[in-house]
This record gives sequence, C-alpha cells and structure tokens, in this order.
Amino acid sequence: MSETVPPVLLRYMAGLKAHDVDAILDTVADALRFESHGRVLDKAAFGGMLRALYTGFPDWHYDHDAPGTENGWWYVLWRQSGTHDGTFALPGLAPIPATGRPVRIPPQRFYYRVEEDRIVVIRPDPIEGGAPKGILQQIGVAQPPL
Repeated sequence: MSETVPPVLLRYMAGLKAHDVDAILDTVADALRFESHGRVLDKAAFGGMLRALYTGFPDWHYDHDAPGTENGWWYVLWRQSGTHDGTFALPGLAPIPATGRPVRIPPQRFYYRVEEDRIVVIRPDPIEGGAPKGILQQIGVAQPPL
C-alpha cells in the first residue's frame, strides 16, 4: 500500500475494538451515510446500532487485515464474532432477548470514504452472511430487515 492510512480511520478502528461508541462517532461526519442492504443509516442510527451490538454481544470481537485502498475508497477486511448474551435492541426492531448463540461473520470488507479528517460513508461489502444482516440471521431472526 503506497498511501498512508488516514489517522481518522485508525482512530475509528481502535474505537470499534474498544467498544467506545463515543470515540467512534467522533471519527464520522455529522452527515454520515452507513449504506447497507439498500438502507442508509445516519450518524445517530449508526451509533444506536453499535450500542445495541455491544449490549447484545458484550464479547463482540474484531480482527482485521491492514487497511487498503481501491477506487478512491479505503477498506478494511474485518472478521467479527461474538456471543448473543444480552438483549439485542436495534432501533426500529423489537428487542431480541439473549439466545446464547455464537455469531461469526464471514470475512467481510467494509469500505470507507474519508474527507477532511472524517469518515463520511461506510459501506459493508454485501456478502452472504455479512454484517449487519448476518448477525440477525445467526440469532434466528427469520426476515432481517437490514
């Protein structure tokens, strides 16, 4: 990789690994667009999704490869997993009580558009079983809306 990884992306990644939603939200633009499965979440909804994730999966774990670039986007290949040991209360969905089920997301690239020291767009690669929809599928939600 010839480009230097933007510090904001490194801070974002550290925030994810620490489950520090406030630190994560400090790295994204006020007009953030999290684009997944035909839905777009704004900054507030993105923060709500992360808070729900870390409450429902207190042991949520991130592993990743080094960031790279492709067609003007930064990307990270993430490997994510955790156990559904808490209530998973995604905004807009009925809370899902703990099932105790383990969840493992297949390796999945997330793409990031970085502008002026902020992440302005986050776009998970739409793979089968990928996040966020794959989380709901693995804990038994029949028709996940994400």
